[in-house]
Amino acid sequence: MNKYRTHNCSELSLKNSGDEVILSGWVHKKRDHGNLLFIDLRDNFGTTQCIIEKDKSFFKELEKMQLESVIKISGVVSERSPDTINKDLKTGEIEIKINSYEILGTCKELPLPVFTDQEYAEEIRLKYRFLDLRRKKIHSNILLRSKVISFIREEMNKFGFIEFQTPILTSSSPEGARDFIVPSRLNPGKFYALPQAPQQFKQLIMVSGFDKYFQIAPCFRDEDARADRSPGEFYQLDLEMSFVEQEDVFNVVESLLNKVFKKFSNKKFLHEKFPKIPYEDAMLKYATDKPDLRNPLEIYDLTEIFHREDVKFEIFKKLVKSGSIVRSIITKNTKDKPRSFFDNLDKWAKSQGASGLAYFTLEKEKNITAKGPVGKFFSSEALIEIMKITGAKVGDSIFFSCDKEHNVLQLMSSTRDKIANELDLIDHNVFAFCWIVDYPMYELDSTTGKIKFSHNPFSMPQGEEKNLDLKNPLNIKAYQYDIVCNGIELSSGAIRNHKPDLMYKLFEVAGYKKIEVQEKFSGMINALSFGAPPHGGIAPGIDRIIMLLAGEKNIREVTLFPMNQNAQDLLMNAPSQISDKQLAELNIAIKKK
Repeated sequence: MNKYRTHNCSELSLKNSGDEVILSGWVHKKRDHGNLLFIDLRDNFGTTQCIIEKDKSFFKELEKMQLESVIKISGVVSERSPDTINKDLKTGEIEIKINSYEILGTCKELPLPVFTDQEYAEEIRLKYRFLDLRRKKIHSNILLRSKVISFIREEMNKFGFIEFQTPILTSSSPEGARDFIVPSRLNPGKFYALPQAPQQFKQLIMVSGFDKYFQIAPCFRDEDARADRSPGEFYQLDLEMSFVEQEDVFNVVESLLNKVFKKFSNKKFLHEKFPKIPYEDAMLKYATDKPDLRNPLEIYDLTEIFHREDVKFEIFKKLVKSGSIVRSIITKNTKDKPRSFFDNLDKWAKSQGASGLAYFTLEKEKNITAKGPVGKFFSSEALIEIMKITGAKVGDSIFFSCDKEHNVLQLMSSTRDKIANELDLIDHNVFAFCWIVDYPMYELDSTTGKIKFSHNPFSMPQGEEKNLDLKNPLNIKAYQYDIVCNGIELSSGAIRNHKPDLMYKLFEVAGYKKIEVQEKFSGMINALSFGAPPHGGIAPGIDRIIMLLAGEKNIREVTLFPMNQNAQDLLMNAPSQISDKQLAELNIAIKKK
């Protein structure tokens, strides 16, 4: 018999009444009722209430014991009285009468309490992460993470995928985010890079003749932190398939996500079959390629309205003539909203760096007019035309923004979210998945004005190779796609370009010479030259999947040992300095400022 326990802290029930048992765990809570001391003993599995009477010789010792001390207790299972049953606990119908105890691990004064899930400063939580992880909510999140990953592995095996592990030390890539660089001791002056993703390796696996690959893959990117992005490292379900088209990848991912989200959450699906939204449509209707489809608000292009002579809103008219665009959002039946609702949105827009939000509300069934600061600048005919374009009706309000395209899209995407929250339009008990498809192969770099890849440079362009209009590359679309849920991008994917000659042409458009492509991607180019199958894949983010399932807003809450916003591990003091001896072995010198 195990000397530390006969049962865990969630196993015992009325059927064990009268049994002598041994439990071990952490002192979660204490309640002193004078003649009785109640101790909630907690382990990974649950909590059991233990009691000790005052006449016991060690009553005072337990009474003074620091919370979170680790103890072993021996005692007898006893039925609770009906008025003391705790229905929130699995063990709520019983308690343990303590006969003896042993201290297994003492505890110092706690820097944060474990028995509550109240918010604490990030610095404290991360410095004492081992204590933070004992707290109920985050402990449950990490257990959920483990269960979801195990389930995903089982399902991927059922789909016929084979799990492989790809290298962690690899070569640097010129595309994507910043690499984490690792110096080579045996090759002075040369460096490895930690993989931003197993992209090239999983393609090489397909070239090697393995039909379906997957991996719960660690990825490393030197990026700034966000609520939905860890600085430094994250995990993704990396998968690749041979002899497939885009739709084959969609079918596997939709089936998997349906199973995962239905097994681990009670929320409903807005769409059982995930809608496919072309990138251009997403940017027009939602001003983002990560739309939250729980939000019913859509965005409309009203630029042409401001070319009309019967529209006298001169500020917008001048901006439109200089190349700006106008986007609008319609809110239904908001005619009775107080003036403060509209003015507060205008103030909010200004706080976002915009010049504000113009707005009016449609009035009168006949001889349509508009009430609001800018309503007087629109004729009835112009208002009727706006109603045709947007589907707006009398009683609805229209919010406008006019600026250069990038600025308008940024503001309207945020405005759409802001208004939906103000009007309580979002159903938080729903998962709304969608595919964003038909991404442009290229885009203009906003800084340099040069052509660059918009997504994955190894993607297959749409259309026949001989008909590709390489002289107008911004018109070329690719077999690239994103999977989005509730406004969070879970993954990007693509059908890959498996033709070396075509790859050289596409990279040339983005400014890469053939020799550069050969040097940077020598392994890939060489492999594709020896009979490569058509293949494609995707890599949904594990951290973001768990975040959605757990109902958390920050990825830190579902990550075991996260870094802080400055990419520092406060628990292990990383990054840290290394010794001069280590630097010398690596042939590295630190240049001091």
